[in-house]
Amino acid sequence: MSQLPTIKVWDYLEELEEEKDDILEGILKVLHSGRLVLGESGRNFESAFSAYCGVDHGIGVDNATNGLFLALKALNIGPGDEVITVSNTAVPTAAAIVAAGAAPRFVDIDPETYLMDVSLLEAAVTSRTRCILPVHLYGQCVDMAAVQEVAQRHGLTVMEDCAQAHGATQRGRKAGSMSDMGVFSFYPTKPLGGYGDAGMVVTSNPELDHKLRRLRFYGMDTTYYSEEPGFNSRLDEIHAEILLRKLSRLDGYIAKRRALAERYDRLLASTSLKLPSIQAGNEHVYYLYVCAHPDRDRIIAELKHMGILVNISYPWPIHTMRGFAQFGYHAGDLPKTELAATHIFSLPMYPALTFAAQDKVCTALGDILGEPIAKDERLDGLP
Repeated sequence: MSQLPTIKVWDYLEELEEEKDDILEGILKVLHSGRLVLGESGRNFESAFSAYCGVDHGIGVDNATNGLFLALKALNIGPGDEVITVSNTAVPTAAAIVAAGAAPRFVDIDPETYLMDVSLLEAAVTSRTRCILPVHLYGQCVDMAAVQEVAQRHGLTVMEDCAQAHGATQRGRKAGSMSDMGVFSFYPTKPLGGYGDAGMVVTSNPELDHKLRRLRFYGMDTTYYSEEPGFNSRLDEIHAEILLRKLSRLDGYIAKRRALAERYDRLLASTSLKLPSIQAGNEHVYYLYVCAHPDRDRIIAELKHMGILVNISYPWPIHTMRGFAQFGYHAGDLPKTELAATHIFSLPMYPALTFAAQDKVCTALGDILGEPIAKDERLDGLP
C-alpha cells in the first residue's frame, strides 16, 4: 500500500512561511490604496519586470494564455493565418492560436533539449504563415538567432512563449527580449510565481505596447469609450504588488534551482536516466528538471509508492489531442515529440527543496533502477 506523499514535485508553503510578512504587507498596501485594478502597483511591476527582461514595455494581463491571444490579436493574426510552434508544450500555447482564429503549424523537436528543432522551420513556412512562436521550454531558450534568420527571410513576426523561462538567457540576452514580443506566465509554479493566475507581455515596440493596453481593457484608451473590439484581461493590483516584491528575489530563486540541478546532475550521472541537456549559449533556470527513461511509467509508480511525486510535462502531444483534431495531424507526424512524451518526467524542483529531500529522491531512483548513485554531501537545506 502506497504511503502519503512526503516529497512533492512542487510546493510553495515553506517559501510562503519565509516571505509571508512581506507578502501580507504588500496585500494590505494595495487594499488601503483604494485602487485595486490598473493602479500604481501594476505600473511599477510592469516597469520593473520589463527592465529585468531588457525591454522597454510590459503589459500586465490576467494570465499568459490571454497574453498570447492578445499578442496575436495585436499583430492582426486571425482566420486564414498560420502560426508555427511545437506540440511539446502546454495546451495554452496552441489554444491561444486557435482562440485568435489562426491555425497552429507544428514542427518537431530536438530530442536532446526537447526544444523546437529550428532546422525544420524553413520547410514549415507556407503562404499562410504569419508568425513563429518558439516555446522556451523547461527553463531554457530556443535558438533565437536561427528563428530570426528564417523569420526575416520570409517577412514573419516572432513571439516568444516565455512562460517557463523567467531570467533564462541566451548569449547574454534574456528570454522575452529576442523577438517582437515575449509572453510570461506568473502561475504559482513558475520561476516567478504568484498566488493565482497572472501574466505579462513584454515588447520594445511602442505601437504594440499601445495596442495591447487597449486590447486588454475593452478596446478603450479612455474609460467608457471603446476604439475597437477588446477584452477584459487586466492584471489586478494585489497580484502585481506580490509579484513586484518577489521579483527582487527572482535571481535568488534561480540560483537555488541551479544548485539543485547541478546536484541532480552529479548524483544521477552514473544511472541510465537521460538527464537535461543545455543548448550552447544558454543559461538554464530549471523551471523543471526533466529526465527521460524508457521504463518511465514503472519508475513513476514506484516513486509514488515510496511517497515521492513527480510529473510528466507533457504526456500527450497537442497534435494528437481530440481538441486539435481539426488541424489534420495524426500519430506519427512528429515522431521525436511523440517518443519524448512516452519517456520524459520531471523530478521535484523548487527553491525550498532541501538537499536531504533531494537525496531521498535520488536514492529511491537508484534503488528502483538497480543502479548506483554518486556519493555527495548530505546537507539539509540550501546555501
